[in-house]
This record gives sequence, structure tokens and C-alpha cells, in this order.
Amino acid sequence: MVNPESDPRYKELWSDYHATMGRQGVTPGIAKQALRSDATLIGAMLLKRGYVDAMLCGVVGRHAQHLKHVADVIGLEADAHCFAAMNMLLLAKHTLFLCDTYVNEDPSAEQIAEIALMAAKEVRRFGVEPKVALLSHSNFGSVRSASALKMAAARAIIEARAPGLEVDGEMHGDAALSQEIREKLYPDSRLTGEANLLIMPNVDAANIAFNLLKETNGDGVTVGPILLGAAKPVHILTPTATVRRLVNMTALGVVDANYLRGTAVA
Repeated sequence: MVNPESDPRYKELWSDYHATMGRQGVTPGIAKQALRSDATLIGAMLLKRGYVDAMLCGVVGRHAQHLKHVADVIGLEADAHCFAAMNMLLLAKHTLFLCDTYVNEDPSAEQIAEIALMAAKEVRRFGVEPKVALLSHSNFGSVRSASALKMAAARAIIEARAPGLEVDGEMHGDAALSQEIREKLYPDSRLTGEANLLIMPNVDAANIAFNLLKETNGDGVTVGPILLGAAKPVHILTPTATVRRLVNMTALGVVDANYLRGTAVA
């Protein structure tokens, strides 16, 4: 933490925070106190001012509170309209990326499409070509519910914005991981092989699926949550994060920082 008595950056940080948040009722006194005690806010301000290159937070407290500081201080990247969270699972038979595990409770079709495109961009930084499945309780139009129609609409948006991306849906989870099933149900699917990026219709589905897979595949390695959409490299972890996950996320933060500098290969 910044020590107000010894660190010359303290006045700079609280003054900047007050200037940024003054319209939301943050007085100079509140800003001074916050920059003495809130580690995530201090880290976000240091990142904003360029004193650090990346930030990890979230091992204590609620995800939403950490995200509020990120949104207030760091903000969205230039072409983003929402934040999202993605988790990675390295399992015995599959390497899977799941979205949106923590942020958007019930995203619209437009938000689903944006989340999928942000996630695909991040997956490529792992050296993996994304194969995107938009998951649902419906299989290629078998159910005409609002949720299923939302995922089908998201697919159309994604196809228009990124025609070269392998994406299909809405579909069941088993169809996403089995080309054989897809060929029986929908032989014209654009998706080939096994999907590796699974986009869920809401945060309940994504979070439940991730935690069940994590616990039932105990030998698997997990990475995340990876925050998507932020203007600078910042990731919000969870209180259950292990030392191994902290190390993995530190490495990811370094990669993200170097990517923004143009010194790393995507």
C-alpha cells in the first residue's frame, strides 16, 4: 500500500481519484481515506498513472466491488462496451475457455456477441485458434425460448462482424464437444472438431459449469478469471484462488502488458 507519510505519489493519486470521481460524491477527504486503505483502488490508480504495468486483485472481497474500482478508474478499452470474465480449464481431454463466469447476469444478444469476440481475441493470445460454441438448452432451433433465440441472434451478429471465426449455435454442450453429434443434428454447422470457447447464455450457467468442471476434474489446471474489456491489464481473481493460479495469472498479466506495448506475439 501507499504510505501517505513517505510516498510522494500519495497526493498525486488521491487528487487524481478526486478529480475522476468528484461528480459521484467523492470529496477530497473521502479520496484521501480511500487511497490509504483500499488496496484495489490504490493498485488501479497506480496502473492508471503508469507506475505499474498490470494488476491482480480479488483474493479478498466481492468480485463486483473490485470491478467497480476497475470500471471507475481504468475503464473500458476503446472498442469495448462491457466487461466480462473468462475462465480457462486444462482438463485431461479438453482445454476449455468459458464465458461469462462472473460479470453479466443476463447479457443481451449484442453483449453475448461482444463477449464472444473479446474472448476469441484473448484465446488467440494463448496460441490457440478459437472454436466458439454458443451454448443453450436448445439444439439448432429445437426450442424457441427467449434464451435460445438470444443465442441464435448472437451467432448472426458474430458472423457479420467476424466472418472468418469458427462459431455456431445455439447448441447443447455435448454437441459443442462432438463433431459426430453435430453432423447428425446439423450437418451444415460451421464449427469443425471440438469447440474450445464455450459462451453461456447467462452468468449462472457459466459459473456453475466452470465450478463443477473444476471440482470434478481435480487434476486439471485452471486459469482466471480473466477480465475482458478493460483498458489496461487487470484481472480480478477470487478468494478460492490457489498459489498456482496466482502464479499463472501473474504470467498472464505480464503477457497482456507486453502485448499492449507491442513487444509480444499475440
